[in-house]
Amino acid sequence: MPKDNALNSSADTQRAVEQFLYNQADILDERRWEDWLGLFTEDGKYWMPADPEQETGERLPNIFYEDLYLMEMRIRRVEHPYAHSQLAGHRTSHVVSNVVIQSEDQATGDVICTSRFHMVEYRLEAQRYFGGKYTHTLKKTEDGYRIQLQRVGIANVEGPFDHVMEVWL
Repeated sequence: MPKDNALNSSADTQRAVEQFLYNQADILDERRWEDWLGLFTEDGKYWMPADPEQETGERLPNIFYEDLYLMEMRIRRVEHPYAHSQLAGHRTSHVVSNVVIQSEDQATGDVICTSRFHMVEYRLEAQRYFGGKYTHTLKKTEDGYRIQLQRVGIANVEGPFDHVMEVWL
């Protein structure tokens, strides 16, 4: 989809996209995993590339590149009673801002947007901070937007992580 002038999008579209992204942040912070999965299209992908310049998640190293099946598996792993890595549990707080509609298909209502995020995770008496840029491809449906692709461009992608990333950014 070519990049359109963001001014072509209506204030209603801007507000609807912002509310969708804010709702997603709340769902993640409240650990409502089934609701979160429901935000994705059937072919939806959740992607964090290993290189900021990557343009695809196919056939390249990624921090993660998950379809619905893999997201469901991760939820089952995190929520399993014997998940020792999660015994202490974790809490997160997501902040989403700077939402910019990059393009909007006037015929379908589908949107590509970018936004900035900050997320703090509290786990094992320690805090970790993540920040970066989201790029969402949102499909317009009768029930509102659904995520076809969520690309997470984490600011410190080259940095070390002290333990496995089980949270969703």
